[in-house]
Amino acid sequence: MVARLIDEDPEGAYGYSRVALRLASRVAAVREAAGFAAYASQKYSEALAEFRAARRMTGNVDLWPVMADCERGLGRPEKALDMAGAPEVHKLDKAGQVEMRLVAAGARRDMGQLDAAIVTLQSPELASNSVQPWTARLRYAYADALLAAGREGEAREWFAKAVESDKDGSTDASDRLAELDGVEFVDALDENENEDQSVQDVEDDKAVDVDVDVDVDVDGDSDDDDIDIVEAEKDSDSDSDRAAEVDVHKD
Repeated sequence: MVARLIDEDPEGAYGYSRVALRLASRVAAVREAAGFAAYASQKYSEALAEFRAARRMTGNVDLWPVMADCERGLGRPEKALDMAGAPEVHKLDKAGQVEMRLVAAGARRDMGQLDAAIVTLQSPELASNSVQPWTARLRYAYADALLAAGREGEAREWFAKAVESDKDGSTDASDRLAELDGVEFVDALDENENEDQSVQDVEDDKAVDVDVDVDVDVDGDSDDDDIDIVEAEKDSDSDSDRAAEVDVHKD
């Protein structure tokens, strides 16, 4: 459950992990899952404690990079750099070593050392043309560091390379590249809503015009009726006067 929720609902995953800890706190996998749930919720102190517990239980170094990143999250980039130079790093597989390099570069940036961050990311894995699970993130981090250092042309080149290797959309490299190229995206849903509103406004205006016309016609008919009544009354008065004159002559 924790693994399923961790991307979509980190807080929900964290809640489940606390329940699991109460039930099986001596199981390494539970401690590790609880650590990742806390990490996803940016509860770095708790995450670090759980990762350390899991590592003590298993003796495994796989969690070393994420433990170093927790140190960054706690505002201790120097500690993260110390961990990047520790012997444990040499025991990591290739993916773990690349992850450690990303964490170390992030720590350099936290300390305002942009040039050092760029150098940290320069590696055979970055230069390789083969696409590995870590390739997109490594290229993206390098492009982002270049851009932060004001090297926009190089940054654009590496964002484009990140897009090429990012098959599952794990980064927003395509958006960053479009931004550098001055491309603006229009939300089709918002545009349709605006069109619908414009149509509704036109229909409302037409309805108002019809109401006005009807009022004018009704008022016009009423005035005509009033005139007809007045004329009829005048005709009636004239007929009465003539009848009276006839009676007088008869008398």
